[in-house]
Amino acid sequence: MAKHRRTATSDAVQILYHRYYEGRPERVRGLEEARANDSVARKLTALRLRAGLTQRQLASLVGTTASAICRLEDAEYEGHSLAMLNRIASALKQRVEIRFVPVTQSKTLKSA
Repeated sequence: MAKHRRTATSDAVQILYHRYYEGRPERVRGLEEARANDSVARKLTALRLRAGLTQRQLASLVGTTASAICRLEDAEYEGHSLAMLNRIASALKQRVEIRFVPVTQSKTLKSA
């Protein structure tokens, strides 16, 4: 029976994945959630900046506070609601679109 040997790599992302995530599904789930939160935060910030608005101005259009917009644009914030995203989209003349995509190990490595 042949032993499984790992090939050497200098890819830091792969090294970190093997060291901290491989075989630990709870950590992989946490990583995916963090990436999703970061993606939403970055998209909201980009939309607001493209519209030439400050957080306070967007908050006024949406009917919320500047601190709420600040939280939504924070990559560590986990409380995004579809209702609030729809309100922001409407204020910026956009619409929210949701996609479901399969998660694979290769996606996890590539997305880092």
